[in-house]
Amino acid sequence: MDYRNRLSEIIEEKREKLIQVSDKIWSYAETGFEEFKSAELLCQTLEEEGFSVEKGVGNIETAFIGSFGSGNPIIGFLGEFDALSGLSQAGGVPQFDPEKIGGNGHGCGHNLLGTGSLASALALRYYMEENKIEGTVRYYGCPGEEIGGGKTFMVREGLFDDVDFALCWHPGTRNNVMSMVSLACYEVYFKFKGKSAHAAASPHLGRSALDAVELMNIGVNYLREHIISDARVHYAITNTGGFSPNVVQADAEVLYFVRAPLVSQTEEVYQRVCDIAKGAALMTGTEVEIDFASALSNVIPNTTLEKIMYDNFVALGVPKHDEGEQQFARTIRESLSEADKKFEVQMNKELAGKALSDVIDSFIPANGSMTGSTDVGDVSWVVPTVQCMTVCEALGTPLHTWQIVATGTTSIAHKGMLHAGKVMAATAVEVLKRPEVLEKAKAELVELRDGEEYVSPLPAEVKKYKVRSLQNT
Repeated sequence: MDYRNRLSEIIEEKREKLIQVSDKIWSYAETGFEEFKSAELLCQTLEEEGFSVEKGVGNIETAFIGSFGSGNPIIGFLGEFDALSGLSQAGGVPQFDPEKIGGNGHGCGHNLLGTGSLASALALRYYMEENKIEGTVRYYGCPGEEIGGGKTFMVREGLFDDVDFALCWHPGTRNNVMSMVSLACYEVYFKFKGKSAHAAASPHLGRSALDAVELMNIGVNYLREHIISDARVHYAITNTGGFSPNVVQADAEVLYFVRAPLVSQTEEVYQRVCDIAKGAALMTGTEVEIDFASALSNVIPNTTLEKIMYDNFVALGVPKHDEGEQQFARTIRESLSEADKKFEVQMNKELAGKALSDVIDSFIPANGSMTGSTDVGDVSWVVPTVQCMTVCEALGTPLHTWQIVATGTTSIAHKGMLHAGKVMAATAVEVLKRPEVLEKAKAELVELRDGEEYVSPLPAEVKKYKVRSLQNT
């Protein structure tokens, strides 16, 4: 039997179990570094399938590694399972319908991502055992992708040092092999400390930390004109200091994401943001504490592995959708803005009039830059890494929205998830069968680093990610 058919068969045999895992993680909707139930479920499933599991790796409570086999090569599958705050939504309901106001939701589909990677790890595990192929299959349970960058901490701890190649995927609106660089990112809290006072009776005695936050934000907004166009700076006020206007707020805090194509460029912008924060403190007579939380490196694509993945994707085809699935997707599209509806059609006229993509995008190596960031970047600096995307959502659906959460428990999402598992597993098997491909992929990574070794973007004093509860906002 052709290896792709056998891998697909194994995943189909595990279909119901994998769907149950994904839907349970969706229902848990745990945010970064607090994914205790999600991590435990994945660990339990791995153990049931014959993997040995090491928990709490990289000084992260919800990080783990499941391993099967021995020797080289070592193949790593990257799994994520964190949700987003404020995106609660009923599953399978194509209208806005929060299950819990202000609750969490899987608005980036990481319930699918973690389970799709699990599917590929299981398929490869059984295929290697059946065919007596030497090597080690590893599933990396990677927490906090949305905030905190769990993989960055795991890479710094050397957990990927012996991996030969890594595979990952992401749920999306298209079928493709992802060959794009990403932006590096710093995640930093700026905490201002002032002095409270009665805002009417003695305002001159107070020093407003909230004023400092607002002045900092204004200053950074003026900075935007004077940084490179590819950089991105955005913020959220995580503590306004209280709810009483008649009190001068003594404490306030703002969280910044600073992004640029390279870590060195991100560092330059970050230093200017720090200067603005210090200036805001001077203007308001307050003090500022700069609390560096986390950082992500840019992704280095690997064309050698991407070509192998694309060929296997084409051979496997794409998921087929019935009329019920098409109707659900059409209803979701009706809830989108006109700009969202047109966006992908403008890039690919072949998608015009469709609610779900049924084609594989042409493979274009190093096809531009995505304006987001991912901790997969840090893995890609030390290990040849390849990623794909499969259709799990209606065309045009933006990430981090209720529409993604609503679709996350449907058969559309399940089909895309399982198909991603098949594509990744097939890619891994072909690389195992062709050792010269792996050597070429490793040489390509060395060439693209251009003499630069990986240096963690995390400052040495940041030992682990500190989970912060939302304060008065």
